[in-house]
This record gives sequence, structure tokens and C-alpha cells, in this order.
Amino acid sequence: MRIVFMGTPNFAVPTLRRLAASPYEVVGVYTQPDRPAGRGREVRPSPIKVAAESLGLRVFQPARLRHSAEFDQLRRLQPAVIVVASYGQILRREVLELPPFKCLNIHASLLPRYRGAAPIPAAILAGEPFTGVTTMVIEETVDTGPILTQAQLPIEPSDTTGTLTAKLAELGADLMLSTLPEWFAGRIVPHPQNEAEATYTQRLTKEEGQIDWRASAIHIWRQVRAFQPWPGAYTYWRRKMLKLIEVEPSPEETGGQVPGLVAEKTTMGRALGRERLLTVQTGSGLLLIRRLQMEGKRVSTAEEFLAGHREIIGEILG
Repeated sequence: MRIVFMGTPNFAVPTLRRLAASPYEVVGVYTQPDRPAGRGREVRPSPIKVAAESLGLRVFQPARLRHSAEFDQLRRLQPAVIVVASYGQILRREVLELPPFKCLNIHASLLPRYRGAAPIPAAILAGEPFTGVTTMVIEETVDTGPILTQAQLPIEPSDTTGTLTAKLAELGADLMLSTLPEWFAGRIVPHPQNEAEATYTQRLTKEEGQIDWRASAIHIWRQVRAFQPWPGAYTYWRRKMLKLIEVEPSPEETGGQVPGLVAEKTTMGRALGRERLLTVQTGSGLLLIRRLQMEGKRVSTAEEFLAGHREIIGEILG
């Protein structure tokens, strides 16, 4: 079976590597063009391009897979199936109808929930107890195609979007490699998604990372985890950005107790100090800050930060 793979970020790399090591023949890899990244805006290849070249695979990087010459190139590869994982382009009908075994996508949620561009942070932000991956037949509308297989895993209290993405990438690779032989043999019958259960996510923006201290401690805890590594969760103190790296709601919010730590009726966003801890009053409960980063400085523990900035106690953040 000849396979064309389409993907761009790190999430797609485990699947490409498993396909390259499988009995199938990966005849081409499509990924987004090299783009500026990082502080220096240096032009860099995508993680998939780096992985594909290390595996000795042919790489194609059309800005848009729409022109006749680009489609002719794809057709000459004669794929039996096209496997897609976070490619970053919507495939037109001509592409979807090219391979006899269709175009199959790995989506990082249990569809039909969390369709769209940001399913992993959305699941964390919603406080879901578990999430998973779905293999599906691609249709012209985004993430609406019939489902082939699914696998799930729990969302741990310590999970961030970064850690959960890595877990789901491995889970998705395993699922696709176990799905393909069953699909080729005709032993999988796609089933339509239940539109009544569908939810949608939008691409994250930098502005969404700013903390609203009127929200509850539990919501902000989820926000900090959901927005790592990007765009990051942040607030301001004396006109300087404070990034929150590791936080948790006070034990009172989760049913436990911490001696000497009592929620105070103070203005939301007020920084408090208790037993070398930095805490902040939220709209509901206290938020414990364990690690943070002041603008222009390295990441530090709350204890290290307070040793040099004790004056933050009693001030309003935001």
C-alpha cells in the first residue's frame, strides 16, 4: 500500500515515524512551507519536514494544494490512502477523492466533541476527566467526517497542553497503525458523527492568555495548564508581565485543608503571602502560585520570587 502523509507540527511526528517503519510504503510527505519562528524570526522547517528528511522521505511543501501542477504531482505518487495529522490546510474535493482508500485524519479529541483548531487546550479548560484521539474519513467540512476508530486516556491534574499533546501524539500513532490494516481489509464500517453532540474550538490568541481574576481559582488553574506552552497565562504587576507557570487552587477549593491558609475577603487579584507561598484572591477561592516568570527574568519558584519582591504582597495584579 502506497501512503502519502500530510502533517506539520510535533503532534504528527510519531505517526510518520511509525508509518515509515511499517510494511507500507510512504511515497511522499506534505508539510507547510518553512516559516519564521522564535524571537529572531529565523526561517525554520516544520517538525515533520525535519523528521521526513531524517527518514529519507520525499518532502513537498506547497503553500496551497490547489494548483493543477501541485495536484498532478500528488496524483503521480499514486497513493492508496492519504494519512493526515494536523496538516494545516483544508483539502479540496479533488484531493479527497484521489486515493481509493480515502483521506484519513487523526484528530486529538473524542469527536464529535472539540472539533476545530484547539481541541487539547479546550478539553483541559473545560475540566474534562479524559480525552482521546479519533481516526476519521475526511470530508470537505472540518472534522465532520465519519468515524473509524477512537482511543481515550485520562487528563491528569498535572497535564498541560504540552504534556497532553505528547501523550495524544503517541496514542494517535498507535491508533492509526492498528486502524489501517483493518480499513484496508474492509473490516471497519465508518459511522457518522452525532451532530447533536458536536462542539467547536477556535485557534488560540495571545490575548486569551491574560488572567481575569474575577474567575474562580479552579478555572484559572485550568487556564494556566491549557495555555502552556502557548500562548501562556499571564497577568501584570507594576506594568510588567508576570507569567504563571505552575499554579493550583487552594486545598479549600478541592476539599483539603492547609493550616493557616484562610481565604480573605479582599479585592480580586490581590496578592497574599502565607508561609512562603504566593497566593492570589480570585473570584472564588485562593490560587496558589508555585512557579512564575517576571518579564525579562528567568522562571523562579514563588519562594525565590518573594525573597526579592516582597513588596508584591497586598498589591493588585492585573
